[in-house]
Amino acid sequence: MSVQRVFTDDKAERLTKDAIYSMLSNRRRRLVLNHLRRTEADISVRDLSEAVAALENDIDASEVTYKQRKRVYTSLHQTHLPKLDDVGVLVYDRDRGIISLTPLATELDSFLVDADEPPRPTSWSVYYLGLSALSIVLVSLAWTRVFPFSLVPDLGYGLLIGVGFAVSAALHVYAERRTEAGEVPRVVALLTDSRRRNDD
Repeated sequence: MSVQRVFTDDKAERLTKDAIYSMLSNRRRRLVLNHLRRTEADISVRDLSEAVAALENDIDASEVTYKQRKRVYTSLHQTHLPKLDDVGVLVYDRDRGIISLTPLATELDSFLVDADEPPRPTSWSVYYLGLSALSIVLVSLAWTRVFPFSLVPDLGYGLLIGVGFAVSAALHVYAERRTEAGEVPRVVALLTDSRRRNDD
């Protein structure tokens, strides 16, 4: 049976940006939250510690040593789980040693990524790389004076490329500001969906 949280007057029903950034500033807490989101079920502290230790050491859960698991277990039990429980994104039943997410944890979805995945370029960096490559190709074709590219003056290509980067930069700034406000702008969602389709 799932652990149920009853919100009292001193428990926030929405997360502030400061609370979110504080929680996600620690990699071990990010691993905990991501693992709980994927399992979508209650989990024991022991099993959670083993899963986090495996992710941190880049090994299979069956290869985790007692020392590795114990080190993670201690920090989760003493520090990270109580902090996450206090904020309200999960319930940590110390007596039973069981953890479960609360509905409030869904507010972290737009901020969390799969923390166990290796780092990869962001959507915006890939976008700018593609835009730069396209600009180089366009300039090369204009320089060779191949028809119909010879019909446009060099200044026209320079203006076109400049406008392209200016519009892209404006969209980037807008997206970052909306993300900081806790929203997921449509332009970011489109870039993310496109990258996910390429990864599948």
